[in-house]
Amino acid sequence: LWESEEGKAVGLSYFRERGLREETIRHFQLGYSPEKGNPLSTALKKQGFIDQYTTNDPETRIGTGVVGKSEDGRTYDRFRDRVIFPIHSISGKTVGFAGRILKKKDNVGKYVNSPESIIYSKTNELYGIFFSKQEIVRQDLCYLVEGQMDLISMYQAGMKNVVCSGGTALTKPQIRLIRRFTANITVLYDGDAAGIHAALRGIDM
Repeated sequence: LWESEEGKAVGLSYFRERGLREETIRHFQLGYSPEKGNPLSTALKKQGFIDQYTTNDPETRIGTGVVGKSEDGRTYDRFRDRVIFPIHSISGKTVGFAGRILKKKDNVGKYVNSPESIIYSKTNELYGIFFSKQEIVRQDLCYLVEGQMDLISMYQAGMKNVVCSGGTALTKPQIRLIRRFTANITVLYDGDAAGIHAALRGIDM
């Protein structure tokens, strides 16, 4: 994001257009994966990491899945041509990633997430909770939003008691995670039909 021309021209420009300051971008460790080539896959191989741990086996759930594998056995960077949001556990360890594409492409989803693995399960994690937990306790209130950029924008504006369900339906393990810090949750989902439905379902839970 900071060192390559593409990273600065595409990734950094996007975050700045969204109003993020440099200290915010660095605080959340935001990144960028280049469009061409497979620099991450290449770098990991050079450093001696084997495919078993960089790719992901859905049955054994071994491997981080930062590298994808095509049917013919070739590897590629899973998050290429995307801005990257690292997902931290409650203790601050990076356990997964979300990548958002910036250009519209046919049959390509806006977001790509790390696959389920031994260290990462999206139903058990909440984006931003590592950064927000102390403020949630202090205010005895947690704001719950849908997207990573929603959370980061609120955090930068001084509302630091916020977590994000990462675009997935709220789960009981996620609610239990919040409950460790407060019993009070305010749901701030999008105002479209899907957001309203998800909010009502979450409130019932």
